[in-house]
Amino acid sequence: MGVSPLIAAMLLASGPAAADGEGSPDELIAVPVLSVVLPAVDAQSTAPGQATVAQSPPPAVSAVPEPGQATSAPAQTAPQAASAAPEQAPQTTPADDEIVVSARPRPPREDPLQEVNLKTYAVVQTADKLVVAPAAKTYSKIVPSFIRAGLRHFFNNLNEPVVFVNYLLQHKIGKAFETVGRFGVNSTLGIAGVVDVAKKKPFKLPKRRNSFANTMGFYGIKPGPFLFLPLVGPTTVRDLVGLSVDKLLLPSTVGKPFNRVWYTLPATIIGTLDDRVEFADKLQKFRDSPDPYAASRASYLQSRQAEIDALHVHGHRQRQRKPEVQPDTPAAPPPPNGAK
Repeated sequence: MGVSPLIAAMLLASGPAAADGEGSPDELIAVPVLSVVLPAVDAQSTAPGQATVAQSPPPAVSAVPEPGQATSAPAQTAPQAASAAPEQAPQTTPADDEIVVSARPRPPREDPLQEVNLKTYAVVQTADKLVVAPAAKTYSKIVPSFIRAGLRHFFNNLNEPVVFVNYLLQHKIGKAFETVGRFGVNSTLGIAGVVDVAKKKPFKLPKRRNSFANTMGFYGIKPGPFLFLPLVGPTTVRDLVGLSVDKLLLPSTVGKPFNRVWYTLPATIIGTLDDRVEFADKLQKFRDSPDPYAASRASYLQSRQAEIDALHVHGHRQRQRKPEVQPDTPAAPPPPNGAK
């Protein structure tokens, strides 16, 4: 009886694989066929007595063994390679997984606008290094010191009416009349205030500073938030309002020339350059400090508070009468029995 082609194919596929352990050309042909027809079987889960069929590696990485050589074990499967990957990954410590959140420190109570002021401070310092400081240095070299002092005295003398009015508002009548005397002596004998004759003998009338901001502080108005502004520098809300009132006093009451640009603009420029020359050493100390902005703010606030406190030293608020001797009061009744 003849053998059908199907049975012949099955015998051809199974016969040589069971004959011996050495590979043969027939086995090389049968293994790929069985790997396609039969499902993949794990070598560890194969029951005894059953033929073990190794899963062939992918065609892209498989190599065909030469005839007469033993078939090598299949390459590591993808799941096993994936499971080995975490073992090779570096172990992370708990500190690497921590997320550190650093909060921005709160601005001080007197400087709630610190972020804006810092930006303005940086711009002002840049402008000072590029424009104001070189101009002030040139001004100090070209203009002799006695002329600069004369211009400073001239503008200070024009500010005496402001000082006088604020001393009146602070009920300091004596200092108010001393200010009037300074203004009269320097305006006449001092050649319109160019020479400060009033501070010398026989007058001995010292130069004093006063402003509407001091008057507001004298009556208990708080300074408000600290500000750092271009062309003004360090100030507060109270001092900014007071400065505006002081600047408007002469233009509104006297008029010309104090309300004309040809006077106000040169006066502002000369005053700014003169102040920059006078306070050059102090500004350099601020810049040499660890925190120049904080040093400038602290110096300004402390000096302003000292000026206002000085107004109360001999002011009417400090003139407290000595407490009168009180008449003898009757003794308190003894506590009830048992009370401590």
